[in-house]
Amino acid sequence: MTGPVSVSVVIVSRDRPAALKRCLTGIAQLDYPDFEVIVVGCPAGIAAARGRPDAEHLKLVAFDAPNISAARNAGLRVAAGEVVAFIDDDAVPEPLWLRHLCAPFAEDIAAAGGYVLGRNGISFQWRARSVDRLGVAQDMELPGEAPRVLQPTGDRAIKTEGTNMALRRAVLAALGGFDPAFHFYLDETDLNMRLAGAGLATALVPLAQVHHGFAESSRRAPDRTPRDLFQIGASQRVFLRKHCPPSQQDEAWRAFRAAQRRRLLGYMQRGPLDPPGLLRLMRSLDRGGAEGLRRDVARPQAIPCAQAPFLPYPSTEGAQRACFSGRPWQARTLRRRAAEAVAQGQVATLFLLSPTALYHRVSLTETGVWEHRGGLFGRSLRSGPLVRPWRFRRRVAVELARIAAVRG
Repeated sequence: MTGPVSVSVVIVSRDRPAALKRCLTGIAQLDYPDFEVIVVGCPAGIAAARGRPDAEHLKLVAFDAPNISAARNAGLRVAAGEVVAFIDDDAVPEPLWLRHLCAPFAEDIAAAGGYVLGRNGISFQWRARSVDRLGVAQDMELPGEAPRVLQPTGDRAIKTEGTNMALRRAVLAALGGFDPAFHFYLDETDLNMRLAGAGLATALVPLAQVHHGFAESSRRAPDRTPRDLFQIGASQRVFLRKHCPPSQQDEAWRAFRAAQRRRLLGYMQRGPLDPPGLLRLMRSLDRGGAEGLRRDVARPQAIPCAQAPFLPYPSTEGAQRACFSGRPWQARTLRRRAAEAVAQGQVATLFLLSPTALYHRVSLTETGVWEHRGGLFGRSLRSGPLVRPWRFRRRVAVELARIAAVRG
């Protein structure tokens, strides 16, 4: 291929219109020359997308069933790009996300996956991982920041995260897209295993980064305490039926069930979950497991080419970068100035640093400003020194250099 590939960005949203708005605010800052945006949403999500000033540039697909695989397939059916990229509605991409994530498609690969930052905007939730036939992921060490093209080996596949991955549309469509037997959980992992079974390569791209907020849903509380494990249990059983040798499936289920119980005990020890809640959640897991034994695991049918033409989204390619910095007591004025810069088409970063050792945090505001908060003497990377003396301008310069490769 010559030049950047055309990309369809698919966002599935259900019952989280506020999160979707923030995600689309981040999408609007993507520095990439050739992409379209597809929102697959419930009524509230479609209404939120239609209320945006860029609504005419969005492909909107109404979908209100609680099945993320089927929803992604609905997006795939109208995707007209050479590559289809996926991001969750409770995530926001760094401006150079697509440039990094899609660059490896110049080589002979089927898929690419990036790194996922957590709520503080600094620490990683997920980086490079592989996964086995039990659905167990294992960290991989990838030196440096350059993309790495990896081949599946033996019984292990290259893991990508559903909130930060891209695939060639032709490959994904030929595989039948995502398996709707996975309503939630392991949906992308099943796809990873099918890619591995076909001997197809995946690139892992450290600089393709998104911020993942873990927004509240029917399955988890705002503090990430589980509310229901039915779909997790069902998907785990489906995954084992599809990919684990039959003689190992029951043992693998018991090990998975024990691991879930240990996870719940951790929540109980920290306080947000009580013993009756733990028992209720384990019962929901078991009911889901029983359901997973009954679900159809037939191979999904190939998905035809999109009938709708490619709908280019206005790119901010080459947009000016603006930086604002000051103390928390200057926040009101600085936030207004930064928001004005965003309204003028710039990518704005705002530093609000107090004379303390508070940890650094990063988030995208509703106005589209990348806001960095914390103490002047506190650490950003959590592996760094707890306290370090800084001059204000020097600290801002160091932080700008740290993010330059992902934000420009």
